Amino acid sequence: MKAGNIEQFKHLSQFRDLKDFNNNIEQWMIDLKPKFTKSELIALKRLIRYSAKVAGVCNAKIQTLVSACHEAGQEISRSTFERMLRKAKQFGLVKVINTFKGNGKQSHNVYVFQRYLISSTIEVPAQETIDVPKETSNLSKTSNQNNINKRNENVQKENLDGSYTSNRVPVEFRDLVKCFFDDAKTIEEFWKVIHIQTYYLSYYSPDDRISLAIDSFKQMVRNIKRGRKIRNIFGYYWGIVKNKLDAEYESILFEVA
Repeated sequence: MKAGNIEQFKHLSQFRDLKDFNNNIEQWMIDLKPKFTKSELIALKRLIRYSAKVAGVCNAKIQTLVSACHEAGQEISRSTFERMLRKAKQFGLVKVINTFKGNGKQSHNVYVFQRYLISSTIEVPAQETIDVPKETSNLSKTSNQNNINKRNENVQKENLDGSYTSNRVPVEFRDLVKCFFDDAKTIEEFWKVIHIQTYYLSYYSPDDRISLAIDSFKQMVRNIKRGRKIRNIFGYYWGIVKNKLDAEYESILFEVA
């Protein structure tokens, strides 16, 4: 790939916007933070900061990034930065793309952060089954039903991924949840919890609901990754949302008193 301005590499971004990028980085860090040394984390955080103009993409030189760390009072070596990159590539966090100058000589690399992958440690809840109506004794109805069934056989009987989620679910919440549960029905069920619990909270804006949904989901994921055993994922999420709303209500009462 030919070297150039960062705007030239917009098409490499894996993220909808900077907020989406930050959400994915937070989830990556839950898994990967312990795998980096303190110095390597300094290098990684600097690379993340330089990947903000085009969400998740950086084309700065390694020396520029190392110098920026020094200027911030966080002295690291070039070898530390390169070691961090090797680990990030190994874990699937970053993809490194080589670029070349017009004369064919190699230029500095482009670093492309990858979306957080569905964790194998979290089980996707079983999906609800749909009851099939019983056959009627009417011959014409039975014939019509058979024709419908034949047509349905041509449709793949698979769960729909997150891209098929109802447009009633905010995009920000959908993009976060599908990192773990890439299933439209599951994402909609999580959002239904928010809809029900805030239905009578007239002072809650759409942004308030999104913030509540995202914060609660992140807390649930953190607890699961720290070893919490959960039988009913939706019931557990319901409890987290309820506790947050109860704490908010108590805070309001304290301020009024």
